[in-house]
Amino acid sequence: MCTNFTPTQRAQWVKEMLGVDLPVGYPEESYPGFAAPVVVKSHQTGRVACGLACFGLIPAWAKEDKISRHTYNARSETAAEKPSFRTAWRQRQYGLVLVNNFYEPSYESGKAVRWKIELASGGPFGIACLWDRWTDPASGERVVSFSMLTVNADEHPVMNQFHKPGDEKRTPVIIAPELYDAWLSADTVQAAELMHWQHMPELVSCPAPRSST
Repeated sequence: MCTNFTPTQRAQWVKEMLGVDLPVGYPEESYPGFAAPVVVKSHQTGRVACGLACFGLIPAWAKEDKISRHTYNARSETAAEKPSFRTAWRQRQYGLVLVNNFYEPSYESGKAVRWKIELASGGPFGIACLWDRWTDPASGERVVSFSMLTVNADEHPVMNQFHKPGDEKRTPVIIAPELYDAWLSADTVQAAELMHWQHMPELVSCPAPRSST
């Protein structure tokens, strides 16, 4: 499960790859409840847009936002059926979270050590997500939120080393740049076909423990 990542600040890359401008005002690192840039595409007009969304999907039917503490990752195998995600999946609310890297715990030393995962190329990338809109019943505030889609990574050459021994290995679904539009425009069948780590670009990893100072 991915709980921590670095949203990209590379505006020129975003403009060149997706034709949109990055928003401003988000933190250097993101955790559940934090804002990050997400790209979406209107299925009616074809317009692509990038805006800030909260990490941890809040379904439209939720009575409060606390559910987001449990919905920051969505298993792609069950997203079409799970109550929190099925409406976003069926309505094709597919997006790309724009990041430089993400972090996972390695237990090789016997305790959790944070590792950084990024593209072998060193460039930014897009992680597949589901997004939804929610209206706070108390304040009337409209909140856009998202969940990263994940797949099994037991056989992935990099992602199979993380999380506790004995736990299933998972990875966020990284969309290759040549498939960005295919993902954003996908119907549900096409989206499911992209939910495989074999489509993902090459990854590398290294220790990145948090500073104790």
